[in-house]
Amino acid sequence: MGKFSIAASLFALSMLSACSTSFLKYEKADKLGTIDEFEKAVKIEEPPAAPAEATEVPAVPTEAAKPTTTADKKTTVGTGAKTPKSEKTEKKPVAAKAETKSKSEKGKKAAAASPVRRQPELEDDAGFDGRRPLVDPFRIGEVVKHDVSYFKMSAGELTFSTLPMATVNGRKSYKHNIAIKTISLFASVYTVEDNVDIFMDYADVVPTVFELHVKESGQLREAKMLFDNVKKMATYWEKKVTKKDGEEEKREQWEIEEYAQNVYSAIYYMRMFQWEVGKEYSFRVSNDKENLVFSGKAIRKEVLDTELGPMKAIVVQPNIILKGKFKPIGENLIWLSDDEHKYILRIEAKIKIGTLVSEVVSIKPGKLP
Repeated sequence: MGKFSIAASLFALSMLSACSTSFLKYEKADKLGTIDEFEKAVKIEEPPAAPAEATEVPAVPTEAAKPTTTADKKTTVGTGAKTPKSEKTEKKPVAAKAETKSKSEKGKKAAAASPVRRQPELEDDAGFDGRRPLVDPFRIGEVVKHDVSYFKMSAGELTFSTLPMATVNGRKSYKHNIAIKTISLFASVYTVEDNVDIFMDYADVVPTVFELHVKESGQLREAKMLFDNVKKMATYWEKKVTKKDGEEEKREQWEIEEYAQNVYSAIYYMRMFQWEVGKEYSFRVSNDKENLVFSGKAIRKEVLDTELGPMKAIVVQPNIILKGKFKPIGENLIWLSDDEHKYILRIEAKIKIGTLVSEVVSIKPGKLP
């Protein structure tokens, strides 16, 4: 799986590694995605293929979402029981009880009003209400397409999508997808058609599952990962076939830290932060039996010249921290749109020979979840 890297290198580096003109042929390709242990551990329920159009609604549920109706109040007050009148039941004791209750309620309200530090503490909490962002950057149906170029030659298309909400093991979840494919010209060098589905818990904004589908000239691969955020365990399954080594299977399991992202969910999670220039942002990432910390710094704002016209952007320089030590991940930069969406507009990744560039060519806005 490799160490944490930015979106452009998730799949695209594989395009530069071999010479072939078509997908690898394998007679049992349809069985690669069958992983019994995963199927028993994970239940994913998705809406119909053509759901009703979403309506713009507040991104963060509030207490007002569960109002106490007039009927509820009447039920609470009028129980039907008659209290016998008695001169001994003085108003003073009742008033004292009411006063005590009033003070208690005020204390509770005061405690509730006190700010609670968002967890985990290493994450910046500006713009959040607990784990949820005050403004949800994601829209159902949004599609952001990039042109991926190498030595200024167009090589492929990278797409970031947000799909209708799903339910994973009974919990409401975001569903995102990242896909890359080679264009016909570059396919004569190496053919790629890869994508990954990423499921993230809506309430806690942590990943639960990803399903990776790799279809290339040199390999066919199906990989699935489950983040059990209760047991704090990650399980990774992989089946693949390559020209060189034939069939292979892998199963790995390791402990994860609380609120950790995986390498794919991290690409979406970083969009939830405000990214003020000069400020560093960190969050946990768990991958390949290692627990890392992503560290990104907003180094400047600029107007990016794109095919869509000039776009205001925030330039972020990403790095990782492994076992307490700072580990640069190369000369990489990410441009985020300077608005509430924080769309990924451009990625530059320096590789051994040259620079891989992925830049936005179209944005289809969606609807709030």
